Amino acid sequence: MAFKIKKIFTRPLGISCIVVFLCILFMFQNFSFFEHMELKTIDLRFRARGNIDPGSNIALAVIDEKSLTQEGKWMWPRSKLAKVVNKLSEAGAAVIAFELVFSEPDTQSLSKYISQIEKVLTGKNIQNNYVYNFLDELKFKTDNDYLLAQAIQQSKSKIVLGFFLQMEDEQARHLTEKQLDLLQELAIPATYKTIKYDSVKAMEFPFIEAFATQTNIRRISLSSPYSGFFNSIPDPDGIVRTIPSLVKFRDDLYAPLSIKILSAFLEKEPQGHIGDFGVKSFSLGDNINFPTDEKGRLYINYRGGEKAFPHLSVTDILNDNISADAIKDKIIILGATASGIFDVISTPFESVYPGPEFHANIIDMVLNQDYLYKPEWMDILTVLTMIVFGLGIGIILPKLGAFSGACLAIFPFIGYIFFCQYIFSVHGWILNLVYPLAVILIIYSTMTAYTFLIESSQKRFIKNAFSTYLAPAVVKQLMDNPETLVLGGEKRKITAFFSDVESFTSISETLEPDELVALLNEFLTQMTDIILEYKGTVDKFEGDAIIAFFGAPGELVNQEEIACTVSLKMQQRLSELRYKWKKEGKPELHMRIGMDTGTAVVGNMGSQNRMDYTMMGDTVNIAARLEGVNKVYGCYSLASKDTYSPAAAGSIFGRELDSVVLMGKKEPVDIYEIMGFTNDIGDDTKTMVNYYKDALDAYRKQNWDKAIDLFKKAQSLFPDDKPSMTMLKRCLEYKSSPPSKNWNGSFKMASK
Repeated sequence: MAFKIKKIFTRPLGISCIVVFLCILFMFQNFSFFEHMELKTIDLRFRARGNIDPGSNIALAVIDEKSLTQEGKWMWPRSKLAKVVNKLSEAGAAVIAFELVFSEPDTQSLSKYISQIEKVLTGKNIQNNYVYNFLDELKFKTDNDYLLAQAIQQSKSKIVLGFFLQMEDEQARHLTEKQLDLLQELAIPATYKTIKYDSVKAMEFPFIEAFATQTNIRRISLSSPYSGFFNSIPDPDGIVRTIPSLVKFRDDLYAPLSIKILSAFLEKEPQGHIGDFGVKSFSLGDNINFPTDEKGRLYINYRGGEKAFPHLSVTDILNDNISADAIKDKIIILGATASGIFDVISTPFESVYPGPEFHANIIDMVLNQDYLYKPEWMDILTVLTMIVFGLGIGIILPKLGAFSGACLAIFPFIGYIFFCQYIFSVHGWILNLVYPLAVILIIYSTMTAYTFLIESSQKRFIKNAFSTYLAPAVVKQLMDNPETLVLGGEKRKITAFFSDVESFTSISETLEPDELVALLNEFLTQMTDIILEYKGTVDKFEGDAIIAFFGAPGELVNQEEIACTVSLKMQQRLSELRYKWKKEGKPELHMRIGMDTGTAVVGNMGSQNRMDYTMMGDTVNIAARLEGVNKVYGCYSLASKDTYSPAAAGSIFGRELDSVVLMGKKEPVDIYEIMGFTNDIGDDTKTMVNYYKDALDAYRKQNWDKAIDLFKKAQSLFPDDKPSMTMLKRCLEYKSSPPSKNWNGSFKMASK
């Protein structure tokens, strides 16, 4: 009785330990399904927390639908943006940041036409200094790029320019080294000036890397000492939850627009300390420390949905319809929010979120020092939580009834959700939610299912017992038709299949019994799975040999092609196993296969108390003999003509090796080597097979010199082709000692 209680107690506890171990393993392997679910729970935590009131330091100057209606469709001439800069500067903005990039010259400038007029006047040798001075002055006044650059240079506000980083190699392949040098030069204002490295290894740490910069044109780039990239890097589900505080391009580290805005606003230079395993610390002055991970990624504590920050329509700024208090001493981010022209970002709050607000969230988070934290030690806390939940449920649940057990699972499940939400909302900690919940859910579900399975164990035992002795297809047939469980058989067209491991006796002598059993079981399991996958019937195992057939008990269309496919799949899988066994220091097995198609008797054979579903007949004997014939020709998969010809009409490629008289037979059998799937065969192999075919024809006509020459050509393409070696050697023997005049071209086998 005590043993029975102990048994009930230890099995659920064992299940709990396994579940906890697997969940911990999945966590450290970043199991994609759970990781995706965890990201979604972070979004839900944002929405459950709701909006946060931002500070008053930031406003957005937006190119919205109202601005497009009043000022004209996008893109505007840069002279208009120069006026915006002037207006904001005059109103006392502390920092003006562009969430726009001016990577090409303004095509709306009239200055290019004035330059053409100057060329015409010069060409006609017209000398008039007044005209030339007037045109020069007019050219500057109509050069939109010049006007914007001048506005930036003369602004009382600090101006921060934005640009793109090309994050895909394909986007930068067309650029020459000289062009990359120029782009790097123009992006210098975005680089970090103060970075401390612990070692050479630290300098080589694999940060997020860009392949090129897409900067503003030279005139505009040089107009301000501040710039930063405004790329956002989404998580696998497309939502942006973090920002890289640094990205590497060549040997430089670049800062995002938000950090450069903060640097300009606070007049403090960012500082980084990088160790061998990534970022050790990252700060702005002495008081602001960024809680980044080792790769420099910073979680974004979003304030809420769209328009969490004040939106100032650009057209209102141009027409002086904005109060000076809305601009004075503030950070103004200039960008687009009108549909179709703004940089779309997906956030936990909104699937379509304008770029300017994205940067505003980061800046406000830093200024208010209310970060989101996900330090490395939280993984340890998650592991401890999983262990406590897992072992607690594993110990207590077996002692409870159905209702009490459900309550045991529900209370910690819901309680942990509320706890994680509280920690997130109040303290900004991102605790892992999915893995501890998965432990609770999986253990409860598994134990509930385990109890149900125990109650129905007798029926499962009967089914599993039959499955141990019979092929699954036969078990199903017996379950559907119990009356067939009688002695007897029927004639059926089948494809008989025999396989055997090469030199298995000598291999077995090198292994301990338990090692031999483990190796053989792994081999037989893998090979049998392939046979069953293609609806074959495994007849029996004889040591290392597998005996199977296709076409019974159920009909199987294209059974010849399927049998050949199985032989190829098995050889491919065995090749993979050999690679695995070699690394494990185990013997490498090679398998020989023989197949024949024809009529055989298939059915239940044996005694009334012990029967076996098996096959009998000449087809079976030929397949068994062909497995051994592989040794003579040095190959591993042989089939008779009756098997190969229908298979070759499908997807199977092979070659006729010879005609042999099998041991105990009088009539020769044409044998074929199964070489692969037709679509996978290369031209060299096809050429070699053609040489072999012509050589075999010459061999049968006793034209030994021609056969020798052709077999040599076949072997020259594949020096290790053993069938060519075998036939070449035989031709040389027959040349010196020819067969009898009534020779039919077949080779008589001297053994099985």
